[in-house]
Amino acid sequence: MKYQTILIFGAPGSGKGTQGKALGLLPGFFHFACGDVFRSLDTTTDVGQAFLEYSSKGELVPDEITIRLWAGRIKQAVESRDFRPSLDYLVLDGIPRDVNQAALMKDEVDVRAVFHLTCPDREQLILRLKNRALKDNRFDDANEQVIRKRLETYEAESRPLLDYYDRSIIHTIDALQTPARVMLEILQVVTKLKR
Repeated sequence: MKYQTILIFGAPGSGKGTQGKALGLLPGFFHFACGDVFRSLDTTTDVGQAFLEYSSKGELVPDEITIRLWAGRIKQAVESRDFRPSLDYLVLDGIPRDVNQAALMKDEVDVRAVFHLTCPDREQLILRLKNRALKDNRFDDANEQVIRKRLETYEAESRPLLDYYDRSIIHTIDALQTPARVMLEILQVVTKLKR
């Protein structure tokens, strides 16, 4: 059985984590943030070292490492009954990050909706990321050069995902609205999804 999946998608700083966490608090939704998993890795392990090496340069962790880590964590969530695939939607943020990852995951997930959080004002995203670095102690958001590299990587590698999925399931939302307004727009769609 494929996981019924909702993707929260957008550039770094667009609010994916905020929206994913909020949706994951509702009954019937299980939130999985790939970035949170990577940041919680033991940096003395091979995978932890690989994450540090790539993230400190603003680059994406290789697909095989990412998908292996994702599959392992989802399996743990199913075994612990935190995620009940027959009852819950899987809410993904930060994965898939490119078309290759989406292709590697296609046998596992049935993507029902993609919420594209847009913010054309890149300076606004940079400001958001710098503020987040201070607030949440996120080293990957502290250096402006690394932030700009992450935004370039998003445009080159992640944004093409929007062409991978059927246009009918993509919902574009202005990420500069209040978080509550963004969530309201998401809820207007997810409440109409049929299982």
